[in-house]
Amino acid sequence: MYVQKYLVEKSICSRKEAEVFLREGLILINGKKAKPGVPLSPTDVVTLLPAAQTKLNQKVTVAIYKPRGIVCSNVQEEGKTVFDIFPQFKHLNTVGRLDKESEGLLLLSNDGLITKRITGDTHDVEKEYEVKVQEHVSNTRLAPMAEGIMLSDGQTLPAKVETTSKHSFRIILREGRNRQIRRMCGAINLTVADLKRVRIGDITLGTLKPGNFRKLTSEEITTLREG
Repeated sequence: MYVQKYLVEKSICSRKEAEVFLREGLILINGKKAKPGVPLSPTDVVTLLPAAQTKLNQKVTVAIYKPRGIVCSNVQEEGKTVFDIFPQFKHLNTVGRLDKESEGLLLLSNDGLITKRITGDTHDVEKEYEVKVQEHVSNTRLAPMAEGIMLSDGQTLPAKVETTSKHSFRIILREGRNRQIRRMCGAINLTVADLKRVRIGDITLGTLKPGNFRKLTSEEITTLREG
């Protein structure tokens, strides 16, 4: 095992961050600067220098309520962005996306471990949404979503779906394809009127209102990093 993988598995930092620390000479193995390409032995002791620890301590993750009509981008040509609303967080990145006409919970972070866990290929972090449609819905009509629907980019993973009224339902996904819920609805002839994300893993929208934010607690950050 190489030191980069070791640091990721210990939930200390992302692989990209570990590679930067390695290049900057901020990782010690048995008290000596780690050398790229040298695998660890079971008895090796890995230590980060204070400069690396300082950088890790500067990690920030915030939960925001993205209003409808706002884009998850830094590109001004696409319209008003989340960073126009939250300029104090321009140094952070969006963790995944919500399309322009959707609203609700979005995370902003400079923590590579959190970003990887939520947007990576393991598909073990649930995202929960409340959806309103123009047509009448029933659990029977929504069954294809629960089983998985074939889209242009492949079969979706099974989802948890339940109706909440004649025109609304709740859906829980473990993946985040582009405009996925809208495309799934389109595949079964449903027209989305409103779409709101209310949960990512254990992080909920709670009492946040459109345009509000809160910093995640240390416990929430640990849960997101380690699962």
